[in-house]
Amino acid sequence: MTELWVQRTGVRSYTGHSSRGAQVLVGNEDVDGVFTPGELLKIALAACSGMASDAPLARRLGDDYAATIRVSGPADREQERYPLLEETLELDLSGLDEADKQRLLTVVQRAIDQVCTVGRTLKSGTEVRFAVDAGDRA
Repeated sequence: MTELWVQRTGVRSYTGHSSRGAQVLVGNEDVDGVFTPGELLKIALAACSGMASDAPLARRLGDDYAATIRVSGPADREQERYPLLEETLELDLSGLDEADKQRLLTVVQRAIDQVCTVGRTLKSGTEVRFAVDAGDRA
């Protein structure tokens, strides 16, 4: 299983790591070149939807189809949460008639609903456990 961790690199600044060698810079929204944790959550949702819909779209549109998934949703700062995240899948379906387009969109929605782990987790909620390892074990 891939290990994930963040290391502090400065004031409210971290680098996220995976045991597969990937890195991502995380920090405040007023710092250039970094993602905020909320932005990473949104990107994870959009990427998961894209990956879940990739096979049915590639089958119908070809392996080289172009797609962009935009995701947005303002934070509710009183509750410190995102009450609504909205995704929009942008792709060219002009080569399909209306019936084929609707069938494809139904299959895409079904695929996302069934296999997008991030979306399914956000929709159902999840238990989060936090612990501190103070390094004082004997």
